[in-house]
Amino acid sequence: MSFSVNTKNELARIMAAKPCCQMAELAAMVKMDGLIQISHSQMSLHLLTESAAVARKVFTYLKNLFGVHTDILMKKKARLKKNNVYLVRMLPQPEVARVLSSVGMIDEQGQLPDIIKPELIKKDCCRRSYLRGVFLGGGSVSDPEGDYHLEILVNDENFSLALCQLMKRYGLTAKINKRKNWDVVYLKGSEEIVKLLNLMGAHGALLNFENARIYKDVRNSVNRLVNCETANLNKTVNAAVEQIKDIKLIEEAIGLFKLPVNLREVAELRLKYPDTCLKELGEMLVPRIGKSGVNHRIRRIQRIAQKIRESKKN
Repeated sequence: MSFSVNTKNELARIMAAKPCCQMAELAAMVKMDGLIQISHSQMSLHLLTESAAVARKVFTYLKNLFGVHTDILMKKKARLKKNNVYLVRMLPQPEVARVLSSVGMIDEQGQLPDIIKPELIKKDCCRRSYLRGVFLGGGSVSDPEGDYHLEILVNDENFSLALCQLMKRYGLTAKINKRKNWDVVYLKGSEEIVKLLNLMGAHGALLNFENARIYKDVRNSVNRLVNCETANLNKTVNAAVEQIKDIKLIEEAIGLFKLPVNLREVAELRLKYPDTCLKELGEMLVPRIGKSGVNHRIRRIQRIAQKIRESKKN
């Protein structure tokens, strides 16, 4: 299963202990996936989800908080071997209006509000539960092996703004992007995704995310070091090839014995050890000299070779 599915499964198994937190999480799930049906002036509540655990959670919360009767129906998706769809159905009964009012789906005038009911998120524990419910209703998070991305699909512009404000209370800078008829509330930074996972209580997913992130960071660091070492090695080899060309040109034109002793020693060592770096060449000399000293002598040898080339042209 994907990282996103595993995260949702972990969150779906978390049952809020306090009634206020149950109410907040239930309200978020109903807001995300709930559907109000009105027939003959009677209301019913339907909630669709692809998660059996989420369906059981909604069923349990409705029973605990309101003592109402609900049904859970399962429908198999035949196309492309899709997951099953679960329908939590609360048929017309007097308690439906009370449930919808309590979770903020309808206000005192019977209208459909597009904000988060303030009473639901007064406490920190309730705000965390609400975020968990929202993610269960329409969230997804990419595998941390790839790009860091967490998003929540929302079909109401004002609600997406309210959701961003709720996340902002925890220092999360969520952004909104349009995708057809949906608002996508998303987080990009790995630190913010980790923080939201922690707020929602997805501690197992958080650890897996951190492990994958650390592994990826180490792998990228190793790759950068290898690339850097490879580039430096190529640079050293190419420079050594040019140095040997200059030394052999001098040897053929005037002989290495015509060079000053300090230059001749470096030239002979370079011919003998073509793959050795300048620092190691300097350590072979008696007395030893540093890399900059060897480089200085190499440049003098290069200038002599350049003069020989220019004289041949003339």
